[in-house]
Amino acid sequence: MSNPVTFEITVSPTDWRHAVHVLPHQLRQWAGQVDDVQFTLNLQQRAGRYGTAADEGLRTLRALLDELCERHPNAHVVEVDTSDAARAAVSERFLGGRPVPLKNHDGGPYYSYLFGWHAARNDLVLHTDSDMLFGGGSQAWVGEALEVLRTRDDVLCTAPLPGPPTADGVLPERVRAQHARMGGEPRREPLDSLAYRLHGCSTRLWLFDRATLSRRLGGMPVEAPRLRSALRARVEGNPPVELPEKSMSRRMNELGLYRVDLLGSGAGMWSVHPTMRSEEFYAALPELVARVESGDVPDAQRGDYDLNDSMVDWTSAREALRRQTWPRRLARRATRPVLQRAQQVQRARAAR
Repeated sequence: MSNPVTFEITVSPTDWRHAVHVLPHQLRQWAGQVDDVQFTLNLQQRAGRYGTAADEGLRTLRALLDELCERHPNAHVVEVDTSDAARAAVSERFLGGRPVPLKNHDGGPYYSYLFGWHAARNDLVLHTDSDMLFGGGSQAWVGEALEVLRTRDDVLCTAPLPGPPTADGVLPERVRAQHARMGGEPRREPLDSLAYRLHGCSTRLWLFDRATLSRRLGGMPVEAPRLRSALRARVEGNPPVELPEKSMSRRMNELGLYRVDLLGSGAGMWSVHPTMRSEEFYAALPELVARVESGDVPDAQRGDYDLNDSMVDWTSAREALRRQTWPRRLARRATRPVLQRAQQVQRARAAR
């Protein structure tokens, strides 16, 4: 490729239940368009609502990654390196030498994202999370998106169209409002295919030039979250650090930099994201992947970048989230040492 691109996928052992179906799908859609595929394997022990990766999940995931790398010669695995030397190199490249946090305020990834981009073999990086689904399947999308980056000084990054396209290209009002909260109303771009100018970036999915990212932003900012989130982070043992995409988005808005999401030629390329998890979701996932790849989506999903109830029943997932309030998580955290001690006593008695 004249402009080699690394397709970089962040994955952790807790992702194994969706990864077995989604990672092969992602490579079917993208591996043929890029020079290099990198699975960034995050093995950090994570507290809070993310929990600790199960041994079963790690075994399953390693077997899956080995199989995919054997099937795709341009694919390889890089484990997240948290050594002092690696953290210093990541900090120097993206944060202007400022210390880089391992996690954000809710226990989610921070350093692993930056490390994955740092470890990529190429400056041009197409990053995705391991649960993103892609429809359209255009094998020309990467080249078309790179042309936007080359020719537009005000565009910092690009991404596939968020959600399957609507018939008239108009985003639903609810989706427009979600985008507007990132810094401004989405605007149609005068490209050959359907495209929107959007404010801010998303670490779920974006194509960017690593060599210019930190330079254009003047060093990626590390910010504190809102006071309530900072207090909650302190109680749960997480760093009081804002999500990287929120800090970067604010900086982009200050500098007048944009993101352009485009469909591309032909059937193009678009994405949807499952925001929740449930047994119903996991059971339906193979069919969901097939429907997204074939473009079999209802009108209610068009224009929506989050996988909605028109394609999967999220009733039980919403109920589970309703029960996962912060006070309840805090109460469980307080009682966890007592339960662990009781389990240790029980195992000791059984061993006698």
